[in-house]
Amino acid sequence: MAQASKRPREYGIRFGVMPTGQLNAITDVPGVRVGQVTLNHGENVRTGVTAILPHVGNQFQQKSPAAIYIGNGFGKLAGYSQVEELGTLETPIVLTNTLNVPTAADAIIDYTLSQSGNEQIRSVNPVVGETNDGFLNDIRGRHVTKQNVIDAIQQAKTGPVEEGNVGAGTGTICFGFKGGIGTSSRKLPASLGGYTVGVLVQTNFGGTLQIAGVPVGVALGRYEFKDNLDGSCMMVVLTDAPLDARNLKRLAKRAFLGLGHTGGIASNGSGDYVIAVSTAYQIPHASKNAFDEVKLLRNDNVSPLFMAAIEATEEAIINSLFAAKTLTGHQGHRIERLPVEKVVEILKNAGQAR
Repeated sequence: MAQASKRPREYGIRFGVMPTGQLNAITDVPGVRVGQVTLNHGENVRTGVTAILPHVGNQFQQKSPAAIYIGNGFGKLAGYSQVEELGTLETPIVLTNTLNVPTAADAIIDYTLSQSGNEQIRSVNPVVGETNDGFLNDIRGRHVTKQNVIDAIQQAKTGPVEEGNVGAGTGTICFGFKGGIGTSSRKLPASLGGYTVGVLVQTNFGGTLQIAGVPVGVALGRYEFKDNLDGSCMMVVLTDAPLDARNLKRLAKRAFLGLGHTGGIASNGSGDYVIAVSTAYQIPHASKNAFDEVKLLRNDNVSPLFMAAIEATEEAIINSLFAAKTLTGHQGHRIERLPVEKVVEILKNAGQAR
């Protein structure tokens, strides 16, 4: 299902002005790993799991500063309230389909309790995001198993991240075309700290598609005012900049602006969430020290990170569309891929592609 595709930048399409990381992926942030399990079984199962791990250690014992921003709350994101209250992430982030959120949460708890050093733990806050893939996938069958989730976590690795019809993006739809998993990154120059911002998205939402500022959806005649607008988008933002939960919440809000650049409208039935995490430091689960002593980036120095999050989110969403393939699934439903050749021609005519 997941075939090699040219990414937008290979067509000369550019998003914003900031340079990307080496891989143009969330894994450009040092230590970040991504694992995916794709379920493509028979005629009706088109779903999967995507796991994002901020660092290589025990996430529960060495928590990461984190924040979650709710752009539109028609969703089933698990674990929100504790992240909001304490400002930390203590498990891997897992993305899947709507009705498998409880399964994924249960699997994360199993994984966390089984880790060495967690033998006395009696409370775990699993963070699970979702989008509804019920048009292409037999979602009521709840085909994702706990082992699928644990496999995604255990298989997580650095390096290139597969995009399109993979993992949690296997059965998703975006702007009326096949959506999926997408990723991108930005690398700040040394004069601005040299930090990296990486984004991974699970795209399953509607609106009027724009690419690099060009109204592509209008040019293709694929836009609606009433139908096919609902859906969801999960956005995960990782950075090695030393931010606390407060500034991570501010960073997450900017990622939502990136979604807006693509023409997404956060419709009534859309669950649009941003999970933002810093890998710059960890917060010990237990410590004899009564104080956490970390150096944090000042407010005056975070604006370049905001721009990076906007640009990387926009590009990650478009990357998901370029990578996705036409898919037939549940009850014979079929969703076509984005007509990349037509899109590139439209962008060329607008001066936005080579």
